[in-house]
Amino acid sequence: MVAKIALFNNKGGVSKTTTCFNLGWMLASRGSKVILVDADPQCNLTGMVLDLSGEDALDEFYKNNPGRNLKEALEPAFKSRPVPLEPVECVSVSGLDNLYLIPGHISLAEDETSLGISQQLSESLLGLRNLPGSFAHLFDITAEKYDADYVLIDLSPGLGAINQNLVSIADYFFVPCSPDVFSVMAIDSLSRVIPLWVRWAKRAANLEALKDADYPFPAPNLKFLGVLVQRFRIKSKKPTQAFQRYFDKLNEVVKDSLVPVLTSESIMLDTAKYAEAGLDDHYQLAQIQDFNTLIAISQEVRKPVFALSQADLGSVGVVWDAQKENIDRFNGEFDELAERIEKLTS
Repeated sequence: MVAKIALFNNKGGVSKTTTCFNLGWMLASRGSKVILVDADPQCNLTGMVLDLSGEDALDEFYKNNPGRNLKEALEPAFKSRPVPLEPVECVSVSGLDNLYLIPGHISLAEDETSLGISQQLSESLLGLRNLPGSFAHLFDITAEKYDADYVLIDLSPGLGAINQNLVSIADYFFVPCSPDVFSVMAIDSLSRVIPLWVRWAKRAANLEALKDADYPFPAPNLKFLGVLVQRFRIKSKKPTQAFQRYFDKLNEVVKDSLVPVLTSESIMLDTAKYAEAGLDDHYQLAQIQDFNTLIAISQEVRKPVFALSQADLGSVGVVWDAQKENIDRFNGEFDELAERIEKLTS
């Protein structure tokens, strides 16, 4: 059975997209079939998979591959066309079997208003009743086509209708964040927002209009996997003092604000499940320091940081030795992260 996992933080700049790509690759390399979904109109995940170096490359992809992106795949529902949704013909990620992409579209944000109206008024506006359940249906039929084990959903920052829908229809979510004041504030915000979204989803799933829709809105069963702390620097193999202060603050806001409200809404897994995966009461899935110069090469060659080779980097001697040490460390960290995800979602 497929596990749909949303990577969500209403703060930007926390490497959600990089994490989605690297984690998806690692899960696939461990034997799972994985579909990456670019649900961010900025399309950065799409750019990590496709070669978009040419002028107008993304427009050319859309032109040459009609319907082969998230927005156009949903158009039968959003434009009320008399044809059913079809599974997306995913893009195979170069360099690894079992890893696929549903590309994003820069105009996906244009559907935000229609979806928002439908999620508030679908009971009285029957023409909109197919919209709330369309994302879940599309992901399910596409996952069935590819026999996928995981669907990883890369979300934009923000609290709009699309993110509300995609978090609500996910099976699991985790929060990529950075050790800074803004991530602390964002997690405090999520402790209020996520329960509201899940309560809305429970009500929506019980509306007759959505039950009888061509794409019924599913009853929510969202569970919290944890937080992933990244984009920090170390000194003497430990986070610098400035970063450590915010590690402590993140631990505090997760333990004292986020987890209690998620528990009250039954959004947490059993405590034993977290313990089995090696998580304590701060629910940190991993700590992954800044990729530094490796990220630029990773994006250029469209490979994860832990799969970079000496030929990719073009370095020799002590420079390569230092880079190889970092690559091996990132490989171990993402392997451990993937193993924890597997245990938590099994």
